[in-house]
Amino acid sequence: MKAVRFMDSRGEARIGALEDARVRDAGPAGPQGFVPTPEAWAALGAAAGPEYDLADVRVLHPVVPEKILAIGVNYRSHADESELDVPQVPVVFAKWASALIGPDEDIVVPLEETRPDFEGEVAVVLGERVYRATDDEARSAIGGITAIHDVSGRRAQLETPLRQFTLGKSFDTFSPLGPAIASPDSVDLERIGLRTTVSGEVMQEAWTNDLVFGLTDLIVYLSKGLTLEAGDVIATGTPGGVGDSRTPPRYLEEGDIVEVWVEGVGTLRNPVRRERP
Repeated sequence: MKAVRFMDSRGEARIGALEDARVRDAGPAGPQGFVPTPEAWAALGAAAGPEYDLADVRVLHPVVPEKILAIGVNYRSHADESELDVPQVPVVFAKWASALIGPDEDIVVPLEETRPDFEGEVAVVLGERVYRATDDEARSAIGGITAIHDVSGRRAQLETPLRQFTLGKSFDTFSPLGPAIASPDSVDLERIGLRTTVSGEVMQEAWTNDLVFGLTDLIVYLSKGLTLEAGDVIATGTPGGVGDSRTPPRYLEEGDIVEVWVEGVGTLRNPVRRERP
């Protein structure tokens, strides 16, 4: 099962069940969008509202999380290309929710950013509150899977002595999310396919069984001292192939189209443009 948040013809945000290219209305979206609790999935499965062609509605990012927790250097291929050691514990940083956009919205590169880069990732959406989760509790807390594009301003990320991540990864529009949330029973949580394409060229391709720290490992680690809430998003890391590590580098340019495909979820597509002076 897949859930979307969409705008209807009256401009009202709604929740819908996505089946093939049809969306079945499941009622109004609350301020957090679709929070994938067991109750929310049950309500979605029972929805009997009007149906729309997917092409006739505007799809929004599916959830409005309280926290976006992101993981760096979580594929060995990315550690190798970045000339970094494989971490012994997860590398954690934050992305601000103000950076969120949905499918087909423009990624807008700020005037000052000279090294805009792409990072396609599998994202976990929490379905329940957890604190100090065991392995079993962490697995149970996975409410759904979606795609996130961790757009990265490498100039802002790498120009400071300590390589701060938050600003360069939280510029407005730098967190496309969606297009849907897939239920955890509809995907193989141990091996989810991921592919990033920029203007028709495949740049990244991997499976989550290559993660240094798997999905449940991350929830266990993050919940030690930090309460994870239903609706929170964990961006699980990007594989090798990012633009900054290529020779020559391949940065995002005006007119590019970035597509992040996550198995069981679909394709998150966003055009790129530069900020106008």
